[in-house]
Amino acid sequence: MSENLSENGTSTDKLFYSIGEVADMFKVNSSLIRYWEKEFSIIKPQKNKKGNRFFTKTDIENFHLIYNLVKERGMTLKGAKQKIKESRDDSETNFKIIQSLKEMRSLLIEIKDSL
Repeated sequence: MSENLSENGTSTDKLFYSIGEVADMFKVNSSLIRYWEKEFSIIKPQKNKKGNRFFTKTDIENFHLIYNLVKERGMTLKGAKQKIKESRDDSETNFKIIQSLKEMRSLLIEIKDSL
């Protein structure tokens, strides 16, 4: 049975991700993940008795959305919060379109390189 892999090679079949795995996915420090968790109410990791965070696929999708708004589009945290509050559906749709375009670009580059 083959495992689904994301663009960065991590498994997409997992139910939960550690804070280190999430930080690696976005190439950021764990402290930024903790900070965004405090700042954005849409991030709701489960915690064990030790306080270790376990993020779901929904949390990862929300991190992608926040990352896109803050890091890729240059919004402030306040601006990103407002954008998510006002137009979450539009932001998600735009993010999904951007992800699809990135995947198509990678595929086209792969095809070009194999020619």
